[in-house]
Amino acid sequence: MPPRQSSRRGKAVAAPAATAPKGKAGKRKVEEDEDDVEPAAPEPKAAKKRKTAKGKAEELVELAKRTVIDTLKKPMYIGAHVSSAGGVQNSITNAMHIGANAFALFLKSQRKWVNPPIAPDALDGFLTLSKSNKFEVHKHCLPHGSYLVNLAAADEEKAEQAYNSFLDDLKRCESLGIKLYNFHPGNTNGEPREEAIARIVKQLNKAHEETRTVITVLENMAGQGNVIGTTLEDLRNIIRLVDDKDRVGVCIDTCHAFAAGYDIREPSLFNQFLNKFNEIVGSQYLKAFHLNDSKAPLDSHRDLHANIGTGFLGLRAFHAIVNHDDLRDMPMILETPIERKGADGKTYEDKQVWADEIKLLESLIGMDIDGDQFKALEKRLQAEGAAERDKIQDQVDRKSAKDAKKATKAAPKKKTQRGKKKAEASEDEDSE
Repeated sequence: MPPRQSSRRGKAVAAPAATAPKGKAGKRKVEEDEDDVEPAAPEPKAAKKRKTAKGKAEELVELAKRTVIDTLKKPMYIGAHVSSAGGVQNSITNAMHIGANAFALFLKSQRKWVNPPIAPDALDGFLTLSKSNKFEVHKHCLPHGSYLVNLAAADEEKAEQAYNSFLDDLKRCESLGIKLYNFHPGNTNGEPREEAIARIVKQLNKAHEETRTVITVLENMAGQGNVIGTTLEDLRNIIRLVDDKDRVGVCIDTCHAFAAGYDIREPSLFNQFLNKFNEIVGSQYLKAFHLNDSKAPLDSHRDLHANIGTGFLGLRAFHAIVNHDDLRDMPMILETPIERKGADGKTYEDKQVWADEIKLLESLIGMDIDGDQFKALEKRLQAEGAAERDKIQDQVDRKSAKDAKKATKAAPKKKTQRGKKKAEASEDEDSE
């Protein structure tokens, strides 16, 4: 059966969709798929009984045929953050469902501090399915850490809680044969930045000593609040203090980089960014990418993911990435929004969005960026995201105006020329 086409895209396989926020205003849906990642009880029978309608839906026909890597002009391992609801083995099925050659998942519920161990049948299923479907999970699987975990926490009890959850994920990776583990560096919570970084490194060094093979991959951040990892210097400062340099790396999130002020909208600008990364952090530490366009403009520090080509970042940035020879063997993970509204007004997840975006990105490999095909794609996708970009730009502009007004009020008032003369006269009288 041929891949189903999304109604908003027509017949073209290479067209993605619109966006949904990832921050407090509304986390992207892939971050909400973690409920019941593991069965409540570890017995295999219980896991089978608890299979949900959602889980069954994941086993429907493929939305896109998985591209054989050898047929690509330049091998690129592109996928998405898929659901692991019902057990980690389902992430393989869900990756196949959208035609992915790489994937990310939550290894357990990221809403809970304590989770049951991976069920034996889930573990066996993951290992068997990854082998039978030729997924090199040690290279192209990039689990995402829990959002509860803050390795920079100063409070001893919270720090221990975060560490235990973090270590548990690393051990799960090792049991599944996964070598890369992506996580957000942490939040200072108002404490001095250097001290917060030192706490992160202390936790990393300890976790590395208690595990053997997993590479802990730091994700760059958009710069909201007191988060660590907004700048390349932050990432460098963490890596410098890690004892085992072979056990640490970086995942570049394109939306985060752009929101943090790194302009990568053109191939030349992306190459400049990559050169800066190599100079400041080191090329050997770049392990993966999160491919997300941005609803918000450059240097906005707003973490709002958009579908590929529809945001302020634009299609040229992604053309540069998938055509860069040094990035060929890395997992490229979509975290773009897939929530859509049905005819009844209810929101649902449309996995066809990811299937189409994977094909779109693969189609860019070797495509002439100055050719008519690319220009037509670029124009159409920018038109699709125009309304959302205008909406967010208006929010950013209004906030900037409000901040400027506050700064003006807070600034000390300048004395008028008449006021200055009065003050000088008063000083002269006092000195007599």
